[in-house]
Amino acid sequence: MAVFVKAVDLGSFASAAAALDLSGPMVGKHVRYLEERLGVRLINRTTRRQSITEFGRAYYERCRLVLAEAEAAEALVAEQLSQPRGRLRVTMPALLGKHCVAPILLELSCRHPELELDLSFSDRIVNLAEDGYDLAIRTGKLEDRTGLMARRVARHRMVVCASPSYIEKHGRPRDLDDLGSHHAIVYSRPGWVHSWLFPGDGQPIKIAPVNRLRLDDLDAIADASTAGMGLAWLPSWLVRERIQAGSLVPLLSDHPEHVFDNYALWLQTPYLPLKIRLAVDAVAAALPRYMT
Repeated sequence: MAVFVKAVDLGSFASAAAALDLSGPMVGKHVRYLEERLGVRLINRTTRRQSITEFGRAYYERCRLVLAEAEAAEALVAEQLSQPRGRLRVTMPALLGKHCVAPILLELSCRHPELELDLSFSDRIVNLAEDGYDLAIRTGKLEDRTGLMARRVARHRMVVCASPSYIEKHGRPRDLDDLGSHHAIVYSRPGWVHSWLFPGDGQPIKIAPVNRLRLDDLDAIADASTAGMGLAWLPSWLVRERIQAGSLVPLLSDHPEHVFDNYALWLQTPYLPLKIRLAVDAVAAALPRYMT
């Protein structure tokens, strides 16, 4: 098929022979073999010229598609056996990215020097196709997955916590109903305050605690809670070191904690490029260790 296509592309057996480093008779032999196998003439040949037949033209178009698919398959195999290379653009939530995801991807880039990283830390939900990203890390429910593939790479718990100084002054909440008698520091955006979620029967229990501090940065909430300003509801990965150091104390330990899923998303494609596959595998393998 490759010899036949080349002969049609170049207009003669002689030109095809030169391009393929074959003899002229060998090119003719390949074309005759196809004609004998198919039982139909593909190219009309005289001593002066050759012309493709009507069926030969249709067969030529199909052969081009077959050869293109074969080349793509071989390229895929070659890529999978090679090292990842080129630019990998990843978007991720700001704090989760800085604290947990970026270290994993930076370590991956150290193992593969030809891999270039372009990392974006933003809580904005981007369109991968329109904004040109290869991969996105997202937390929580996935609203729209049209044209996207998703893999859950980790889960993290939400922890109600407070500083020892706050607990000494105001005591501990004993249950969810007791939260109403405490001061809270809550995460907010313009026009929207995030409720605290707890497992319930079928649906999460939503609580909007009493608050006078509303911040749009989780690190700032952790700092304010550490300073004794109130209770905070924060991801386990963000407060782990503070809890280990004793500057924050986990509360409501007898009540189940709400869990968020963390996903890797990429555009749906016939095959997954090696750089994306390795990045997803690396995050899926390492991220759960950051979530404890």
